[in-house]
Amino acid sequence: MATVSRIRSSLSVFNKILRSNSQLSPPHPQLSKGFSTSSVQKEQKVKQEAYVPLALFGGSGNYASALYIAAVKTNALEKVESEILDLVEASKKADTYFQFTKDLSVPAETRVKAINEICTQAKFSDVTKHFLVVLAENGRLRNLDTIAKRFVELTMAHKGEVKVTVTSVIPLPPEEERELKETLQETLGQGKKVKVEQKVDPSILGGLVVEFGQKVFDMSIKSRARQMERQDDLALAYNLERDSAGCSTAP
Repeated sequence: MATVSRIRSSLSVFNKILRSNSQLSPPHPQLSKGFSTSSVQKEQKVKQEAYVPLALFGGSGNYASALYIAAVKTNALEKVESEILDLVEASKKADTYFQFTKDLSVPAETRVKAINEICTQAKFSDVTKHFLVVLAENGRLRNLDTIAKRFVELTMAHKGEVKVTVTSVIPLPPEEERELKETLQETLGQGKKVKVEQKVDPSILGGLVVEFGQKVFDMSIKSRARQMERQDDLALAYNLERDSAGCSTAP
């Protein structure tokens, strides 16, 4: 009961912080064309032809953005998302074979041939097949899991969904989860659907850590303890410096 009470207390604090916070920053447009990182960057500078709903950075973000735009332009977003996620899941079950396709010591043409066979057998769409072939050519298949996660961020934004990750020492009780979703719904406004993902991490000692978008609200006991330690360290350093200064000026 004490743990649940601390969760409820943290949730109350989070609600107040969130409601008093300014509106969420609007997504930044990002442009891309094709699947290579360089072409994504060039397209951003040249013309405003298509947009992604979120600005993603880094190599994985660029590849995910390029795949998103290609899927949207061919009206195959849901199919491509399903295919990419199916492949990621399959790679976990047939790790030995997929390690072969990710091994950079294997010639690029061999990796491409292997990924082509996989796509043909799975009857993947042309968008997915072309994208995976480019990854194979560029030695990026080893990053597929990360790229897929970034791609899902884009598809969720496309559908107006917002993923909220809540970390606590025990699963969030249904009533507290509902209250959290309602608070976020009010903040995000109409047209957004909140999807809560719960994580259990005893190391935070208590309280909550709430993450969504680019925001992190750390109300864990672990975080508070660290803040208190830093304050104690600063106070100790100040006292030592003051005592040292007093000794040096003493007659």
